Amino acid sequence: MENRNVKKKVHGREENRLVSDILINIILLLGSSIMIIPFVWMFLTSFKTYQEAVAVPVQWFPSNWNIDNYREVLKRLDFLHYYRNTIIITIVTLIFMELIASIAAYAFARMEFPGKNAIFFVLMTVFMVPAQMTMIPKYLMITQMHLVDTLGGIVIPNLFSVYTMFMLRQSFSELPRDLEDAARIDGCSYFRTFAQIIMPLSKGSLIAISILNLLWCWNDLLWPLIATSSDRMRVLSVAMASLQGQHGTEYQILMAAGVMTTFPLVIIYIFGQRSFVEGIAFTGVKG
Repeated sequence: MENRNVKKKVHGREENRLVSDILINIILLLGSSIMIIPFVWMFLTSFKTYQEAVAVPVQWFPSNWNIDNYREVLKRLDFLHYYRNTIIITIVTLIFMELIASIAAYAFARMEFPGKNAIFFVLMTVFMVPAQMTMIPKYLMITQMHLVDTLGGIVIPNLFSVYTMFMLRQSFSELPRDLEDAARIDGCSYFRTFAQIIMPLSKGSLIAISILNLLWCWNDLLWPLIATSSDRMRVLSVAMASLQGQHGTEYQILMAAGVMTTFPLVIIYIFGQRSFVEGIAFTGVKG
């Protein structure tokens, strides 16, 4: 009798778990569908005519699939040049931002020095300052350095990221100290310990944060728009904004430019999604 009751309880739990899993999967499927619809619409619209793009009700699929909109984008904009500028800015910013932030994160996570907590608290207050409030000081800074309308003027003010430092500090704080202590006993310096032990063990977190910073650098519009004025210094986000007319917008051409701009990021995320998810989960642990 007791065995029968136990089997009923186990069977009931399994049924509840199955129902719960089905509901969770349905919710996730609905959420992912809602999120992907704008990208599907952007891709489909890039093959439409203007009449189809603005049709009411929405016409999802183009009557004739063609690449005329992509040709028009390349005709109107020097897209390859804008790609070059964006790639240079993104790569340089990422390399130096990650280097500076990782060194600072290592100091705050693994070293002891006077005023450590006070300095860290002051840096954390930067999160409370809206980014728009720093635009004028940043512009005055690059003006003093004679970097207005240059790629350097876009890059230099963005090299120092408190957010990246904070996330890496969380990751470094979770690493076991035994390996670091063993390295110190073997005579490793702080820099060698950082380069050969801490950084390789934090590979997942570094990839995740790099992807987030990549998205930010690639899509940044406001600062490049402020820091540059000539066409030769434009980046992709500014070039896309120029496709929006004052009295009307050719949405099919704008969407074609959007697909061309987004494609490299999608490819990068596909190859780095596993490390991205693992790194986000790891850096989310309280240090």
